[in-house]
Amino acid sequence: MAGPVQQEMERLLTAAFAPTRLEVINDSAKHHGHAGDDGSGESHFTVVIEAPAFAGKSRLERQRMVNRALGDIPGERVHALSIQASAPTP
Repeated sequence: MAGPVQQEMERLLTAAFAPTRLEVINDSAKHHGHAGDDGSGESHFTVVIEAPAFAGKSRLERQRMVNRALGDIPGERVHALSIQASAPTP
């Protein structure tokens, strides 16, 4: 079951981008005891997102768009966030 931070990330990204694909993967268990592990079980995530809004954008622009949509989650409530953002292929 997804935790509250993961659920909020899914909600925010769905609202911002209406993605054709969205996976928010909790990688926290792989980092147990490492830097940034706050014991919450929600410290490290991978986001795989595909949305038309990313068409024509560079990798950096897509990552910035995702980070903006997530507000204070990256860096404040989540220690590490890996982003794989793309546009749908025709």
